[in-house]
Amino acid sequence: MKIALIGDGAISRYVQAGIAAHPVEIVALIMRSGRTGATRCAPCVTCISDLPSDTGLVVDCAGHAGLRDHGPPALERGIDVITVSLGALADEPLYAALSKAASEGHARLRLASGAIGALDALRAARTGGLDHVRYVGRKPPAGWRGSPAEDMLDLGALTAPATHFSGSAGAAATRYPKNANVAAAVALASLGFEDTQVDLIADPSITANVHEIEAAGAFGEMRFSIAGKALPDNPRSSALAAMSTLAAILDQRTTIGF
Repeated sequence: MKIALIGDGAISRYVQAGIAAHPVEIVALIMRSGRTGATRCAPCVTCISDLPSDTGLVVDCAGHAGLRDHGPPALERGIDVITVSLGALADEPLYAALSKAASEGHARLRLASGAIGALDALRAARTGGLDHVRYVGRKPPAGWRGSPAEDMLDLGALTAPATHFSGSAGAAATRYPKNANVAAAVALASLGFEDTQVDLIADPSITANVHEIEAAGAFGEMRFSIAGKALPDNPRSSALAAMSTLAAILDQRTTIGF
């Protein structure tokens, strides 16, 4: 299997190391203009049209901008794409462009589960009918720096958990683009961006990012919680998100699997 990776950050480097023991060849890294030449694992290119003709998969490891810039042309060319940048799909024009490109190119955009679990249960429950889905994202106050939470809370002075956003997953993804991927994953697996509810909380009592799902429907009730660690070389990148990206690549080669 020959793949191209978008970006060379922490998640990309995790994937590069993880596939080294597998029959997967990285034929190129897709980078921003100005970052050309060869890296330790593959040549750098700046656009999909520069990829070798036998590229079979493009993996977005660079975030929303990478998916926006390179997702549609890859799909249009007939190359499947894996992304963990699910928050970008709250942008309706981008969602439509990706869908159109995938249809025209007879390709598929595959969504990695990212930093959250239980999405398989939500997808199954959706077929029988879901009445309520809520995602609660808790981070230490420092984890919300650089986000709209700073306009609502004195993050350095908190002594108790404080909610700084309550609303739809679509609104959360729009207002918190750097923190939207998990909320978007829950929404896409369940009730959609407008009907999935989201609470975002700054909590000085925790040291890890905590993701919680509450759901109810014809299947019964579900509560799921995970406290995620960051990648060692980037405190802003979820280790599980990187692992889910690697797993999605390796799943492409399995003959039996989920």
